[in-house]
Amino acid sequence: MPTVVKCRNLNLGTGRPKIAVPITGKTTAEILAAVAPIKAAQPDLVEWRIDFFDGVTDAAALQATGQQLRAALGEIALLTTFRTKGEGGELVLSDPAYFQVCDAVLAGHFTDALDVERYHDETAVKQLVAAAHQAKAVVIMSNHDFDKTPAAADIVARLTSMAAFGADIAKMAVMPQSVDDVLTLLTATNTARQQLAQPVITMSMGDLGKVSRLAGEVFGSCLSFATVGAASAPGQIALDHLRPELQDLKLD
Repeated sequence: MPTVVKCRNLNLGTGRPKIAVPITGKTTAEILAAVAPIKAAQPDLVEWRIDFFDGVTDAAALQATGQQLRAALGEIALLTTFRTKGEGGELVLSDPAYFQVCDAVLAGHFTDALDVERYHDETAVKQLVAAAHQAKAVVIMSNHDFDKTPAAADIVARLTSMAAFGADIAKMAVMPQSVDDVLTLLTATNTARQQLAQPVITMSMGDLGKVSRLAGEVFGSCLSFATVGAASAPGQIALDHLRPELQDLKLD
């Protein structure tokens, strides 16, 4: 069984899949305005998608907004993510600039977890993981394929490499072109759950893959991304729909 990962007051890797919702505001005011309706919906975790934030490359602005967001969220766990353009994000950054942004997040001491994309310079990725752990932040290492669904063995190999790089949780999102692709993702998730000590997060994106966002408890994905307002990826389901569906699919 995978190790349970503690993220603030949240236990990832046990029981129902937990529910995360994104904040994608461009300004500090938009980001903070998103908090009240999100808190009312009671997600388990908030993902701040800083690639949408206009001030993301200004360390002081990023940290100030992050600290305000952290205070506004109360005890809801916060995951901070810069999603690069090549993996479905909003902004093109060089590798050095990407790592500078991630370092600024950690230096701001506002996040409970940091998303680290696997396929950057490997030495820099390992250094960032070490820095995150030094800062007591959970590392969710990720890879996103918005074009296709790799073979199951490839998905498992990528998740396994994330574990080898020190990830606390390994995440893989893929785009299905067929029902067989969705089955491939679910098969790979089940295999990774059996083979890895770390919890995994997986999803098949788009409408075709929505079933993967519901079936995490059965196949082994510990977190599902829902919406309260704007979505951050194709196929996300409204939180008030997803929560009862996850409950209906619970295992005894």
